[in-house]
Amino acid sequence: MKEKLLFAAFVLCSFMSYSFAQNVLTQHTVKKGETVNQIAQKYKITPHDIFQMNPASKNGIKENDVILIPAINVGKQKTEIPTSKAPEKVASSSNSAIKHGATHTVIAKETMYGIAKRYGITVEALKKLNPTLEQGLKVGQVLILPGNQTGVPATVTETRKSLPATGTHIVQPKETKFGISKKYGMTVADLERLNPGIVNSLPVGYKLTVSSSSSPAVEAPVVQKTSVPVTSEKKPVLANYEVKPGETIFSLTQSLNITEEELYRHNPSLKEGLRSGMILTVPGRGSVVKVAPQTDLSKSINKGPRKKLVLLLPFNAQRIVGDSTKTVTERLKKDAFLNMTLDFYSGALMAIDSAKTLGIPVDVSIYDSQESKASSNIAEIAKSKNLKDADAVIGPFYQQYSDKLAEMLEADKVPVISPMSKEAGKSYANLFEAMPGEEAGKRAIFDYMKSKGGNIIAVCDPKRVANKEFITTNYPEVQMAAVEDNGSLNADKLKALFVKDKINFVVIDSERTGMILSTTNVLLNETANFNIQLAIIEPNETLDFEEISMKRLTILKLLYPSMTRENHTPEALRFEEAYRRENKVLPNQYAVRGFDVTFDTLLRLAQDKPFEVSATEDATEQVESKFQYIFKDGHYVNRGYYILQYNEDLSVNRMN
Repeated sequence: MKEKLLFAAFVLCSFMSYSFAQNVLTQHTVKKGETVNQIAQKYKITPHDIFQMNPASKNGIKENDVILIPAINVGKQKTEIPTSKAPEKVASSSNSAIKHGATHTVIAKETMYGIAKRYGITVEALKKLNPTLEQGLKVGQVLILPGNQTGVPATVTETRKSLPATGTHIVQPKETKFGISKKYGMTVADLERLNPGIVNSLPVGYKLTVSSSSSPAVEAPVVQKTSVPVTSEKKPVLANYEVKPGETIFSLTQSLNITEEELYRHNPSLKEGLRSGMILTVPGRGSVVKVAPQTDLSKSINKGPRKKLVLLLPFNAQRIVGDSTKTVTERLKKDAFLNMTLDFYSGALMAIDSAKTLGIPVDVSIYDSQESKASSNIAEIAKSKNLKDADAVIGPFYQQYSDKLAEMLEADKVPVISPMSKEAGKSYANLFEAMPGEEAGKRAIFDYMKSKGGNIIAVCDPKRVANKEFITTNYPEVQMAAVEDNGSLNADKLKALFVKDKINFVVIDSERTGMILSTTNVLLNETANFNIQLAIIEPNETLDFEEISMKRLTILKLLYPSMTRENHTPEALRFEEAYRRENKVLPNQYAVRGFDVTFDTLLRLAQDKPFEVSATEDATEQVESKFQYIFKDGHYVNRGYYILQYNEDLSVNRMN
């Protein structure tokens, strides 16, 4: 798959046409200890593809067996924008069929109705194939499915067939095999058995199959399908609200659930005009935190004038000129940046096809930005390709080059969307940071706790000065627990900070195992007397260590911010299936990112309002990401974070 994408990108960026042999077979000699799954991953195909070409391999393979590997069809590449077949993930349902005898393993919170609906059958038909369902549905139960039904691809289902309770986990930065296996009640050996591709390494973004079969008391976490929206409930008391950049009287009345007359009555100074930073009096209690409602931009597409979108992606194709297929394959094994680029590109192609399915009138151009830390060809492309005529540009990847391009296009007011960098951009009014920064996550969780009227207590490690300063500067109402320089906690002083009539949010900011254990011990002992919930404000890998049991974190309903969510909605499953059909693998985090950023940009371009207006007025969600832009420090930043919560049954709730 990667070779196909790379060659397509190379053709695109060099404006030449190539054709490659189709339906060519490769012979593979089985090495000692190799499995069908490992071979399939090596050639970027599925085990089902191998079984089709080598039926005898279903009974097992052994050293020195010679099996046939189907080559990926590359086909003729055109000089126009490469696109895949239009996936139905957005506009229609999937048409791929599951072979007779495929199975489905029940996971937490699933229902017979939901499973039947997912596979396009009736509950009665499901019960007929599985008579034990008359006694109810159980987690880990393996259900038989009829043939020719839509749903999860057969190859995925077969992987789960023998596992009592399975799910998926996307590998995050700094995660370890030990930490992940502990989280799901498995051993490292179990994890490697289910995922042979991680035996030698653990790539960030890898989609793992996880099982809780080794520990009956633990279930694999799944995201609850129904979200719990945070709303500002109208109350007879008044609260303060700080006006954000770009807000209008109309947008405030909508988001704060207040009439224009009430807003002016409580705030006579508004007659002199609305200004960013103003403190308004509005219905509510304490400090009101506005949560922007999510907007489905696909319902308000303007199919009028055609738009022009440009993608600048760092393929660095000039480095590959003259390389053989073998050399390219070797490069793909080692070059993480190239792999990330190709994954993003594959997701972007899916988004372009989805936009076409919706009838969005857009022309897309894709150019090689030839980026490295030291150089790029951004200036040359901007001039030779007339990027000032574009309606939006996605890229470059490095923030320094996004800044440079924004500077070049600022006078022409061309939006430049920085898709991957977490670095802070410079003050250009046409720059949009699509990747939310770490500070946005911290603000998101404190704002959420404030919106719940909670009593917020922080237990801060003395060594983590920056976070403590952030809290005291931006959230002075937060109470600080007494902690000694060596990290020891005064339990009695912490207990004295709890209150009876509110939820007590206790934020722990430490990576010391002893400090985390002593704090959570106090909280666990006081749960009978107070309403207590644990929270963290940024990723904390110490929580993955064996000394910190998952049980204590779930009892305390750990809250944490996340840039992404697990999405099991029908739309997300259709995207995943369509991507797998097209690319022969499941999408990783970079492929989903490519889809989310590109599709969100295309939808905003298709609105009956300027891009920057849609960015500030319309908060959106795509497959895994939120986009909630605000104008800050002279440019636009995305503050779209999810607040997630552990439950005692190991499910994960989305709280905003």
